[in-house]
Amino acid sequence: MLADSDTTSELSADIQNFSLFISSWNVGGIAPPNDLNMEGLLDTRNNLADIYVLGFQEIVPLNAGSVIVPENTMLCMQWNSLIRTALNKIAVNNIILQKVEEEENQKVYPPNKESSSHFECIISKQMVGVFITIWARSPLLPYIRHTSVSSVGCGIFGYLGNKGSVSVRFCLHETSFCFVCSHLASGGKGGDERQRNADASQILSRTRFPCDSFQHLPRKILQHDRVIWLGDLNYRIYLPEAVTRSLVNGRQWSILLQKDQLKAELREGCIFKGWQEEEIEFAPTYKYYPDSDDYYGCNQNEKRGKSRAPAWCDRIIWFGKGLKQSQYNRGEFRLSDHRPVWATFTAEVKVLSPLY
Repeated sequence: MLADSDTTSELSADIQNFSLFISSWNVGGIAPPNDLNMEGLLDTRNNLADIYVLGFQEIVPLNAGSVIVPENTMLCMQWNSLIRTALNKIAVNNIILQKVEEEENQKVYPPNKESSSHFECIISKQMVGVFITIWARSPLLPYIRHTSVSSVGCGIFGYLGNKGSVSVRFCLHETSFCFVCSHLASGGKGGDERQRNADASQILSRTRFPCDSFQHLPRKILQHDRVIWLGDLNYRIYLPEAVTRSLVNGRQWSILLQKDQLKAELREGCIFKGWQEEEIEFAPTYKYYPDSDDYYGCNQNEKRGKSRAPAWCDRIIWFGKGLKQSQYNRGEFRLSDHRPVWATFTAEVKVLSPLY
């Protein structure tokens, strides 16, 4: 798709699989502690992925002062520093372990070509509270091209960045990827889901990437080969709060998910028609007391304001073919009133090679 006709005539196309790790976390406007160990979020017990996509919401408090300042460079650098330390620590540890195993098995050097790889940030972008950062193994960097960003504000007055999305596009070899990190409208009242749908519709219609007529690059989200949407989508559960809490206490996920607003949109709606989500087998990710495993409002003697029934606000969905999801889970960080979610995918990628 991205090569000119003369070059393509001398190349053959193969499909190779690459692994993706995707995570989303609403951090509630709390800056990360310097000693925050990101290894737990990156699921380091399993094999390292080829590409990591980490999305955050509310990396700054969503007050009047922060909404008019789209970027906080120092805060983004702080998050990226923690991610870099964790990913490259894991990579180094894996190299050492691999060499030990090879010596024990009396294998011949040089070791696997990936043993010398490390992770580098290929792009990161903030819009008020929404922040996305993407990391790739160093051997992949020469094959990642046409990287660009498109931000859409859907918040105050319909355009400020307290709600909205930051989307990233790039091509890996001959396959285009688009990752949408978003924070949709909040609210647990009946009908609030319509504003979330409206935000999603605005993101799909207003997101535009640069177009190069010679390369035939996709401009809109759904025109890309592989599309993943992550974020605090804020969809709630169509049940009275007392019933929701009772079912959460009984860990009746399947019953709750039958009334989940996003699941209803995926089944019947028009905004997310054709999108998919892996089965959820973990507890609702919202709303917790800070530094606690207790859901907000679990103390019956406490006076509460707005309804804050537990819900799966934090989600990862995808669109199109060529993606296979293998894991979908949540992390157990207590930094904010949300728990992060993460997923792993295998992505098919078209790779050109010379004809012999």
